[in-house]
Amino acid sequence: MKVTYDPKSDAMYIYFSEKKSTRTEEVNEDFLVDYAGSEMIGIEILDASRKLPKKNLGSVKIEPEYLGKINQL
Repeated sequence: MKVTYDPKSDAMYIYFSEKKSTRTEEVNEDFLVDYAGSEMIGIEILDASRKLPKKNLGSVKIEPEYLGKINQL
């Protein structure tokens, strides 16, 4: 499992698999679940800073692909 957080979009993504998504279901507002066939492969939480304690966001490692974006802010 891998967890990423993008502060620019304020989105957290929880990866259960590296498979490509074949469909996405909106469970409720700002909470999306990705599937590859019938297998759940990830969860996206939008507006994460409003839904999760800041201490949890601070412990999430920002993945390298986001570091370049952050530096451009």
